Amino acid sequence: MSSPLSEDTAQPRSSRAPLWILITLCVAPIVASYLAYYWWPPAGQVNYGELIEPRALPDVEVRRLDGSSFRWRELSGKWALTVIDSGRCNAWCQEKLVYIRQVRLAQGRDADRLERVWLVSDHETPDRALLAAHEGLMVLRAADSDLVSMFPATHSRADHIYVVDPLGNAMMRYPRDADPRRMLKDVARLLRHSKWR
Repeated sequence: MSSPLSEDTAQPRSSRAPLWILITLCVAPIVASYLAYYWWPPAGQVNYGELIEPRALPDVEVRRLDGSSFRWRELSGKWALTVIDSGRCNAWCQEKLVYIRQVRLAQGRDADRLERVWLVSDHETPDRALLAAHEGLMVLRAADSDLVSMFPATHSRADHIYVVDPLGNAMMRYPRDADPRRMLKDVARLLRHSKWR
């Protein structure tokens, strides 16, 4: 026979499950935030081009190919797809010119809000046939100007296609191997959300 005293002192063995549940509830948010920060790409970034620190372009005088003067303020209120390259215009330069032409044409009724600019970074004269293929392209001699230095580059300014906003700020660039379809969507989004009409 067991004594009543021994029955009262024997306690049932408690489970540690509630303790582990509590620890898991405390640690899970920390682990989840770490994974979200370091492993999952941000969903908020929708632009394809690389945003750069906006730089106001100086209102210096440069020359068009015909010798007439030009100041960047003449483009006030318009977006500008800008290429910086030699007047010799190698194959990559020609490809960039085609990209910016096609991106502009694809904007439809908003195409007139977008200019195409080629800043010639040396004293070479562009080929006439090339210029004829890109009617409406604004070609500016900028070799001796401070204008070119305002466009940031990782290696060479010729490696990029730049976007200049309607206030005259260089604000985005596309890499050498840019996907023209994604560029097109980016520019369409800029024009759609821009207050400049």
